[in-house]
Amino acid sequence: MARPGSSFVCQACGARTRQFFGRCSGCGGWNTLVEQNEPSGDTRRRRPVAAASAPDAAGAQAPGRPRRSEPIQSVGDRPLQRLASGYGELDRVLGGGLVPGSLVLLGGDPGIGKSTLLLQSARAMASRAVVLYVSAEESAQQVKLRWRRLAEDAPGDMAAAGDGDGHGEGLRLLAETDLELVLQELETLRPEVAIIDSIQALHDAELGSAPGSVSQVRECAAALQRIAKRQHTALVLVGHVTKEGMLAGPKVLEHLVDAVLTFEGDRFASHRLLRAVKNRFGATHELGVFEMQGAGLVEVSNPSELFLAGDGPSPGTATIVACEGTRSLLVEVQALVSPTSYASPRRTATGIGTNRLHQILAVLEKHMGLPLSRFDCYLAVAGGLEVEEPAADLGVAAAVVASYRDLTLPAGTVLLGELGLGGQLRPVGQLELRLQEAARLGFVRAVVPRGSAMGPVAAGLGLQLLEAATVAEALVAGLGVNPESSDGDL
Repeated sequence: MARPGSSFVCQACGARTRQFFGRCSGCGGWNTLVEQNEPSGDTRRRRPVAAASAPDAAGAQAPGRPRRSEPIQSVGDRPLQRLASGYGELDRVLGGGLVPGSLVLLGGDPGIGKSTLLLQSARAMASRAVVLYVSAEESAQQVKLRWRRLAEDAPGDMAAAGDGDGHGEGLRLLAETDLELVLQELETLRPEVAIIDSIQALHDAELGSAPGSVSQVRECAAALQRIAKRQHTALVLVGHVTKEGMLAGPKVLEHLVDAVLTFEGDRFASHRLLRAVKNRFGATHELGVFEMQGAGLVEVSNPSELFLAGDGPSPGTATIVACEGTRSLLVEVQALVSPTSYASPRRTATGIGTNRLHQILAVLEKHMGLPLSRFDCYLAVAGGLEVEEPAADLGVAAAVVASYRDLTLPAGTVLLGELGLGGQLRPVGQLELRLQEAARLGFVRAVVPRGSAMGPVAAGLGLQLLEAATVAEALVAGLGVNPESSDGDL
């Protein structure tokens, strides 16, 4: 049983109980319940009431809980003025920029570059807005050292935004972990943008739990949300991730914010991918690509170069066009098929779902007579990109067959199509955007499902369009030989 004035809180889902159990009844997690002191009723109500009654920046009463309802047509309109972050890739993922009064949660693995991205963006925005950078994990001297290094390595106009000659006065730095002091600074400064690095390091002295616990993260984020909505401050929170790659803290944190961004990539590689998991002010399927260099994170203007091999086609490779929102990326798919030494062949996929690979191999074995059940199959997407859309099915099938037959696809060929269980090819979405990107990078042939009606578009782009109704026809058109002509042996 909990002591008087305390309860047990699950550190995974935030469920609360008065008795300790080995397993949480809310999420089913084992050994996740931690005893925490309950704040008194007066303490828990003091800050929300004060925040709800305070006026906003324009002097009007803050839009707290409405006293009475009104027709939706009579609700006043407010123009949406977005603030550019200084990076087109970040603005693309956000839907056009930061929205005043919005909360953005940025998560990623340690060392991936979250703080570097936000500090560079803060430097860019400081030339036209007041930006408050709250460092709860590093001292002010550590942040200044990184700021100075980025300013020295940045080219031209970017360096001018953060030099020491008065151009960086719009960027204010506060190294503090006490939530009350952070809220006081936000009230006094009233910045257009505030960055909290990180939300797990903030501490509310009114709560008895340790920093980073469920109650601390929840209450700190809620207090910051209230002041951001009232002052129309765009608030960016940095969040930690668990060993499973999920955002740490209670799920209520993700519901509380307006946008959830994830920063992905191998910390030992150069490129980074920025995705939106949730976005109330834009699409969630956009992708931003950065490259880590000596000057910090640099935008990649042509991301397809990262995911294509520079030495031309080789046996067992195929090129597809993956769409991430409004961006088309040419990606190389690599396959390796070799005789197995085990009773059950191995199936390994990187960048493509393993179940999807199993399905494609089953279709090839059933409808093309290839004995792939006697061979190990390894599949990888070059560059570490995760491809989830079914438009990559034809490219995966072509790479597998090319490796099985030791064939090389003709140079300049791209394959697009979804593979049905009956061996038929199904149309894919945004085909025109995919063909335009392929033509821009010098590809001359495209294998697509029959009935796509893209002949005039392909002709205008200088592409030879090869239409196929089944996977066998597509492979004959793409590989230039009949993959069914052999007896099944390597």
